[in-house]
Amino acid sequence: MDLGAGGFSEEQFREACAELQQPALSGADWELLVETFGISIYRLLDQQTGVYEYKVFGILEDCSLDLLADVYMDLDYRKQWDQYVKELYEKECNGEVVVYWQVKYPFPMSNRDRRELDHEGQKIHVILAQSTSMPQFPEKSGVIRVKQYKQRLAIQSDGKRGSKVFMYYFDNPGGQIPSWLVNWAAKNGVPNFLKDMTKACQNYHKKT
Repeated sequence: MDLGAGGFSEEQFREACAELQQPALSGADWELLVETFGISIYRLLDQQTGVYEYKVFGILEDCSLDLLADVYMDLDYRKQWDQYVKELYEKECNGEVVVYWQVKYPFPMSNRDRRELDHEGQKIHVILAQSTSMPQFPEKSGVIRVKQYKQRLAIQSDGKRGSKVFMYYFDNPGGQIPSWLVNWAAKNGVPNFLKDMTKACQNYHKKT
C-alpha cells in the first residue's frame, strides 16, 4: 500500500469519496443521533474504548465547494471562528507538515492531507487527518495529549449554492477523562462545529 503525504494511502482517499456518494451504515450498529441544519449525525460505540465514532452526512447550504475547503484548511481563520481552539499552528517536521491543536477540550497533533478527486466529472475535495507523535512537540504539563484521533472529510457541490458533505470523526483522549464526558462533549460539539463552520463560510470574504 503506497502512502502519500501525511501517511495516507490512495485507498483511504477513495473510500472517503465513495462514502460521500453512498453512506456505509450497514453491517454495524450505527444509530441516528441527531438531524439538524440539513445534516444527519450517526454514532457507533467503540467497544474497546467506550467512546463513540461519528459519521456526518448532508448538505451545508450557502457553503460552496471551494469556499468550504478553503475555510476548513485556513488555520489562521480557524482561530477566529472555532470556539474550541486555544492554540493552533503548522510546523514542518522531518519533511512533513504537522498541525498542533490545543483546545478547551483535549485535542491532538495531527497529520493532515488534502486531495482533489474526480467522480464522474465532478470535483471532490477529500481531507484526511489522524493523530501522530513527534519529538518536536513534547507533551505539556497539565495538557492531555490525544493518542487516538481520526477524521475524514469529503465534499462536493450540491449543484446549487451549497456542498454535499461526508465526515467521519473519532477522538479518544484516554487518560482520566471518563468516556461519558468524552461522548457528551462530542455529541454537543459536532453540531456546534458544523453551525460555526457554516457561519464562517458566510463571513470568509470579510476576514482581514
